[in-house]
Amino acid sequence: MVQASLALLASKLGTRGGSRLRLLKSPVTLTEAATERIKELLAKRHKEYLKLGIKRRGCNGLAYTLNYADEKGKFDELVEQNGVQVLIDSPALMHLFGTKIDFVEDRIRSEFTFSNPNSKGSCGCGESFTT
Repeated sequence: MVQASLALLASKLGTRGGSRLRLLKSPVTLTEAATERIKELLAKRHKEYLKLGIKRRGCNGLAYTLNYADEKGKFDELVEQNGVQVLIDSPALMHLFGTKIDFVEDRIRSEFTFSNPNSKGSCGCGESFTT
């Protein structure tokens, strides 16, 4: 019902300043732990963005990549949540829609984890996945 109301509102508003109003769901969501860790990392490196992408590698063919970025690329998707800005590399978008990113830290590990509904399988170590 909310989506229908928002769609109706968007159709009534039409265009403003030559651009169309976009109502989109964020391609990825970040947990509070993930946003806090990203804030720490960006402040430490004096960077504005963390860039999320994928590379072809590993047992199942795809692996997540996280890199620092100073500026937004022309086709990068910007996700802003809880005061952090994450860029998503455009070729990675179709593999990442609906992904939840968390940061876990315990006595054995300290890492970002990805809960990806598009993943059809992953290797035993969890480093790579397939969609």
